[in-house]
Amino acid sequence: MSRSITQPIGQKRLTNVAVVRLKKCGIRFEIACYKNKVLSWRSGVEKDLDEVLQSQIVYSNVSKGVLAKTKELKTAFDTDDQSKICLEILEKGELQVAGKERESQFSSQFRDIATIVMQKTINPNTQRPYTISMIERLMHDIHFAVDPHNSSKKQALEVIRELQKHFPIKRSPMRLRLVVPIRNFTSLMEKLNTWNAVITSKDESGDQSSVVFEMDPGFFRECDTLVRNLQGRLEILAMSVHMDGDAHVDNFDDFEDISSSTIKESNDSVIKLTERIQKQTISTGNGNPEEKETKQNRCNTCDAVVGDSKQYREHFKSDWHKHNLRRKTRQLPPLTQEECLSDLEMSDSRADLKDYAF
Repeated sequence: MSRSITQPIGQKRLTNVAVVRLKKCGIRFEIACYKNKVLSWRSGVEKDLDEVLQSQIVYSNVSKGVLAKTKELKTAFDTDDQSKICLEILEKGELQVAGKERESQFSSQFRDIATIVMQKTINPNTQRPYTISMIERLMHDIHFAVDPHNSSKKQALEVIRELQKHFPIKRSPMRLRLVVPIRNFTSLMEKLNTWNAVITSKDESGDQSSVVFEMDPGFFRECDTLVRNLQGRLEILAMSVHMDGDAHVDNFDDFEDISSSTIKESNDSVIKLTERIQKQTISTGNGNPEEKETKQNRCNTCDAVVGDSKQYREHFKSDWHKHNLRRKTRQLPPLTQEECLSDLEMSDSRADLKDYAF
């Protein structure tokens, strides 16, 4: 019995494309898109439709090149204008990806959500954050499922609310400083009491009164509105307060003095380190002047003496050296160690303020 050979003569196979599928009136419709442009279009970054669609043609099956029938288009969309239909499919359709790729995306977003939850929550008993592995285990316990259509920050806030129903966990408080006219100070303190804010310090001297306190981030917008109505000023001192050495400051009466005291402590540590390096150099270089010279290593990038060979190697791994390298590429002068510490702290504070979702 003879067997006929079937050849795909009438097929237009489209490969290496992203397919967006929409099922309407029991009929499947597909469009061929560029993979990295679909999400940009939906988020509003990409505006040019031609950069998103490979062709403004509606298919029944993109992989086989089967076009959708005009009768089916009119039945489902009440029009045969393929440009309008492509827009509707692009907005409402489901992006088709491979199983392993979808699993990788979900796993990555799950980790991102857990990281945000860890950064924004603490254990109310210890006032310290949970570990990332503990957060992930708690999320599995409440059977959390990632929604790829919502942002990680929005889902993280939903996870926090759900975890609070079953486990000892709460939002880590913010540390704020409010400065208002003295006549409005009483109204401010009454409002802080209703928010259960923890007062750290306050100053009622002069025409302006200030108060430093910690409160739940959920009241931030209301607090910002209150300060505007009271003709005051709001300063964010810490986005998330934890029970550790870096998060606590003993005195907030003068915020400028804090920075100066930090720089002074850094200066003292640098002076002590320099003295120790000099002592080591002198003690090891008594015998031979050439050996003494070899023990003194200088970093041209940081314009500083960093000691013996071991300290020289460790210096190249330090944040101080790396920060000066980045400045050198921008043709900026090097910073001292204390200036570098202050610069990095300011950069971290700006990054936290930018990424925080209230």
